[in-house]
Amino acid sequence: GKGVTLITGLALDEAELKQMASKLKQLCGTGGTVRDSVIEIQGDQRDKLLAQLQKDGFKVKLAGG
Repeated sequence: GKGVTLITGLALDEAELKQMASKLKQLCGTGGTVRDSVIEIQGDQRDKLLAQLQKDGFKVKLAGG
């Protein structure tokens, strides 16, 4: 039971979500998937993902533990 980081609410279609997931997995050096329009990245990667999504022009809000 390792944790995952979830990214929700991106206004992207399925192909764009998969492309974004690949980019973020490569950034973090870890695995992940896209499930029900939610990007799941293995491990606690919030800081890296926050910085990258902001750099890509997304408005980011952290939630949860």
